[in-house]
Amino acid sequence: MQAFQFSLPTKVYFGNDQLTHLPDVLAQYGHKVLLTYGGGSIKKTGFHQELMNLLQDFEIVEFGGIEPNPRVETLQKGGDLAKEVQPDVILAVGGGSTIDCSKGISALPFYEGKAWEMVMDARHNNQAITKAIPLVTILTLSATGSETNAAAVVQNDELRIKAGFYSPHFIPKASFMIPRLTYTVPTFQAAAGSADIMSHIFEVYFRQEQYMIPTEFAESLLRTVIHYAPIALEHPDHYIARANLMWAGSLAINGLIAAGQSKEKWSCHAMEHELSAHYDITHGAGLALLIPHWMRHVLNDDTLDTFVRYGIKVWDIDANQLKQEIANQAIDLTEDFFKNTLHIPMKLSDYGINEEKFEV
Repeated sequence: MQAFQFSLPTKVYFGNDQLTHLPDVLAQYGHKVLLTYGGGSIKKTGFHQELMNLLQDFEIVEFGGIEPNPRVETLQKGGDLAKEVQPDVILAVGGGSTIDCSKGISALPFYEGKAWEMVMDARHNNQAITKAIPLVTILTLSATGSETNAAAVVQNDELRIKAGFYSPHFIPKASFMIPRLTYTVPTFQAAAGSADIMSHIFEVYFRQEQYMIPTEFAESLLRTVIHYAPIALEHPDHYIARANLMWAGSLAINGLIAAGQSKEKWSCHAMEHELSAHYDITHGAGLALLIPHWMRHVLNDDTLDTFVRYGIKVWDIDANQLKQEIANQAIDLTEDFFKNTLHIPMKLSDYGINEEKFEV
């Protein structure tokens, strides 16, 4: 294994009873809270009122309406509000989109420039951001792992660019992972989230190094998602299934399974960002669409053994077959899982992307 440094500074509060710690966590930073969230589902489910009751001793300023694939204009508005009200802490309630946008909002008041300038600056230099408002998250969708890492993604519709940007200051101070909050997630979003978790693992797993600890850890996470995702879709309030998916989502991309390995290329994510930027596809669904094709494209003599191991260890394929047969079966099973178990559309045409969209 290569030399590495690893730190997970986010304190995780995991479990349905952990929300009682939220007031004490926020009070460490002050009593003015900027509450960020998405389209309003937290109000429909009653969780917004639950929060208001819990945080009645705090001054709450709200910034809602953060959209899936958050736009740079939303980031700019949130940053402007944060600069105006000067909160002591940001509380982001939602999935990856809300948390990603909130990371940018936390830094923008201290950045001398507009939101997109900050994104581009931090995209190429993770030291470009020097200060940020402390961020605490409450996760409501198991998918991106943004609740325990330093990455964020926003979209610029005018330029048709979806860009990741990074800063150590983005890492949440604390993250509340409350599985019951995922019970009401729409089925399609839950399925796409599971595909997103798997994609984060694949981007690290499929490389020539096969070090035992990260490799077997990655395989166990993949088996976890494959086992529990169908249960969660069939039984939305199944705590064990939701809890396993939630924890797998964080472990997949908090740097643990990548530690000691060469820098990953993240090919599928780069391609999916192009799809989302142009056609506003749900991120996890776009990844599910691309992954099997990417697997078939990169399957060659150099990668064959990794695909064989994947098939045997993750899908329990009979090892007493030709290597090429095992590898192809593994890819077919992956595609079938996305299509027939998670019920994710697997053709570009399913998303309205037809031949007219391509240059010939």
